[in-house]
Amino acid sequence: MPEMNTVAVGDAMTERSFEASNVSRCLYNAAIWNAHRIHYDETYTTQVEKHPAVVVDGPLQGDWLSQVVTNWMADDGQLLSFEYSNRRATYLGERLASGGTISAVDTSNNTVTIELFIKNDKGEVMSPGTAVVRLHA
Repeated sequence: MPEMNTVAVGDAMTERSFEASNVSRCLYNAAIWNAHRIHYDETYTTQVEKHPAVVVDGPLQGDWLSQVVTNWMADDGQLLSFEYSNRRATYLGERLASGGTISAVDTSNNTVTIELFIKNDKGEVMSPGTAVVRLHA
């Protein structure tokens, strides 16, 4: 549980690793009503869209990023803003990691800015993001 007087620029969030499975991906896409075939039809995805494998959907990665922040702040903060961008496709079978680093601390407003990321197993950032959290005084 973070407190304003204990956080500093450069502090890292606990990273979480993920490997989407056919089941988790299908359930997630059903829940958000995403019927795009690149998320479930391997033949279509590889032959028509020319991806190397089924694509892990971007909103799922956004959820993984938001979880980094909400897990870190627990009940001690308020998420003021959150944004992310899927810059590169990720594929079924890839091991991905979500995490972040504190990039700014504003003690006058009790806010912390966090630079977020989804990285592949090569360490390449696939989806960067940013969050601003107000910590309770």
